[in-house]
Amino acid sequence: MSFLLKRDDATSITPPLSQAGGYVVVIVVGLVFAFAMVFVTRVLKRTAGEDNSKTEMFMTANRSVRTGLTASASWLWSTAMLGSSLVGYDYGVSGPFWFAAGCSPMIVFFSLLGISCKLKIPEAHTLLEIVRIRYGTVAHLVFMFLCLVNNLFAVANMLLGASAAISALTGMHIIAATFLLPVGVVVYTFVGGIKATFLTDYIHTLTILIILCFFSVKAFTVPEIGSISHLYDLVLAASAKAPISGNHDGTYMTMTSTGGIFFGIIHITTNFGLVIMDTGFFVKAFAASPKAVVPGYVIGGIAYFAIPWALGTLMSSVAWGIQDQPLWPTYPRAMSSQEVSAGLVLPYAAIAIAGKGGAIAVLLITFMAVTSTLSAQIIAVSSIISFDIYRRYFNRSASDRDVIRWSHYGVIIFAIIAAAFSTMLHYVGVDLGWTLYMLGVVTCPGIFPTVFTILWRQQSRPAAIIAPLLGMATGLGIWLGSAKGLYGSVSIATTGQLLPCMYGCLASTFSPLPYSVLITLIKPQNFDWNDFLKEKLAFEEASVSSSVVENEYGAAEEIDEPTSRSDPRWLPYMRRWTVIAAIWSAATFLGHWVLWPLPMYAAKFTFTKNFYSAWLVISIIWLWGTLFVAGFFPLVDGRHQILAIFKAIRNGGRPKKVETASPTDGEVSSSDSTKGEAVAAIPTLILKH
Repeated sequence: MSFLLKRDDATSITPPLSQAGGYVVVIVVGLVFAFAMVFVTRVLKRTAGEDNSKTEMFMTANRSVRTGLTASASWLWSTAMLGSSLVGYDYGVSGPFWFAAGCSPMIVFFSLLGISCKLKIPEAHTLLEIVRIRYGTVAHLVFMFLCLVNNLFAVANMLLGASAAISALTGMHIIAATFLLPVGVVVYTFVGGIKATFLTDYIHTLTILIILCFFSVKAFTVPEIGSISHLYDLVLAASAKAPISGNHDGTYMTMTSTGGIFFGIIHITTNFGLVIMDTGFFVKAFAASPKAVVPGYVIGGIAYFAIPWALGTLMSSVAWGIQDQPLWPTYPRAMSSQEVSAGLVLPYAAIAIAGKGGAIAVLLITFMAVTSTLSAQIIAVSSIISFDIYRRYFNRSASDRDVIRWSHYGVIIFAIIAAAFSTMLHYVGVDLGWTLYMLGVVTCPGIFPTVFTILWRQQSRPAAIIAPLLGMATGLGIWLGSAKGLYGSVSIATTGQLLPCMYGCLASTFSPLPYSVLITLIKPQNFDWNDFLKEKLAFEEASVSSSVVENEYGAAEEIDEPTSRSDPRWLPYMRRWTVIAAIWSAATFLGHWVLWPLPMYAAKFTFTKNFYSAWLVISIIWLWGTLFVAGFFPLVDGRHQILAIFKAIRNGGRPKKVETASPTDGEVSSSDSTKGEAVAAIPTLILKH
């Protein structure tokens, strides 16, 4: 900034925390969580008969995860916190809003894909199984490539940002952080599978939200800030001295930002690719019970909106407002472009308002967010390796134990490859900013072919194979060509610029649409959805009673949903949820991306003090509401199951006797729960549901 001494060669500050602190968090805290999950897994096996040595339990949690845990699962990426503050600093108030608007619509949209998969192919474990059954081996291999590229770049994006933040806060070597962050994740994912992922997501999300709500209060206790009104004055004065290029009147306080809306376009296309081509989202949708898929994804998507919006707006405002004052970590210089691009706006702002406590808080939330989402990515790739590679191409008669073993191999293999790939990107000069902008070029080509695979019976085999490959080629060509045409060369610096990335993302996203339609028109497939049911995919089928279930510990609950296609209520029930998902998907996109922001962009409105105060206050209230939804809803939703587990532990570790309604004739029978039959009939704990 012009009013500060700027030294672009200064790319870091003196770490406020010791290297030992960094290693304690990354290794010790990671392993504590890991062994806690191992312990919980053992307890669940003993008290509830949930055996993670069984494939269906390890990969899909017997397809019965409840709404509360589905709603709190894996939305909170570390890039949401680091990246939203980064774009807020670059583009003003529009940046965090577009970051949030680029995330929530596709999470809600995935409820439509998830419930459609549950309806059409309820035994599936991965997206790729659906592709293989419909289109055959070649398409299966093409989509496998697309999904693995998606997972690899998504993990690299997270690790690059998280490792840079941890290094800046502790002085820990960035490569050490890159390789050590996945260690604890590997341990608990190896043992607990998808169940451990759900539980860890919940604990991490709750902890992160508590810290973010702390920041939303702590910022205004700093004398240099004092109030929202004074913060507005500070930011307005700063942006008057150093106008933001592309913003209306150069001010921070406007949604009319050319860079902001360009980023919004990049971000929404990128995230549609990241979500739809991420097998982890499908794994979690398959793990959810039928009645949890739609409300879980809808509640999760809408609640998540507040996190990048509130945090990014507040912390980027703090950065703009007080970076010319002695409490700012880089004072008397401004942040260098390298520091901003590395995602250090949030850590520096936290240090400014809370000192070492702020540094510790950011270290914890970064660690928890990245390990939580790493777990989802690892389990996704593990499912591809075990089901779509090993079981399909190496051992079609693989036993339950064989698939579990290769799932374990997959957990370890992908963690090592992802850390090594992130290290390579770091050493060639790539950081969070570069991956944040270009990610969609490689993740978006499969969006329309995948959606058509699930929702459009006409898409043909050649269209499914050719369209995404042509789309990726088109996107890469336009991305690199734009960098060359606009900036004269193809380099890390030019390919990370906003316009080449936007053009590349748009080409990768939308070119497969006409490719697929045109190729399909030559010879449509007219696929029969019932063909999905011809192949047996599940190793075992869990049955759940459709009546009121009670046990001797007082855990009672009415199972009011059909649980199999043989139930006459199944089709109308699932179709009703499909309609609800479609309505929410359209409403969320129109609300968050069209009706709310675009009129403000067109109006060239500059936020007044009162409007900015209302904007920030509403976002913070929404953030606190997200805390209650993600933190307490899963506990309320699973209260009967939690009580049952505690009572089982008190009675020696396992229930003595349970009453179950027979799924075949409706008669009540007794069974010994030591063999685990009770679990199929009684929802005994929150993790299962």
